[in-house]
Amino acid sequence: MAVCEHLVEIREVRPSTTQGCTECLAIGGQWVHLRECLSCGHVGCCDSSPNRHASAHFAASHHPIIQSFEPGYFKSLVFALIGLQLRGVVEGIDTGLGALLTTGSP
Repeated sequence: MAVCEHLVEIREVRPSTTQGCTECLAIGGQWVHLRECLSCGHVGCCDSSPNRHASAHFAASHHPIIQSFEPGYFKSLVFALIGLQLRGVVEGIDTGLGALLTTGSP
């Protein structure tokens, strides 16, 4: 099983907020789903949201791994380093700490 080279970017983080998208809260924006950066804890809105703050955070920081910040749901995503397209879902990757699995639906 291959090991994703981006896994070294994962840190033990605290979310920048538990109330919603950091930037949307500041500007009065709305979001569909939330994503948390696993390098620094930034909480931003997903690409289905009008402002796409999680993608903007990746563009500015180059932090490649995010996870859903929805209660009861765990999904980790790796941003492609070329453009702002998602490279894919990190599923069944051997981290040495157990597998990252996708479950649920946001």
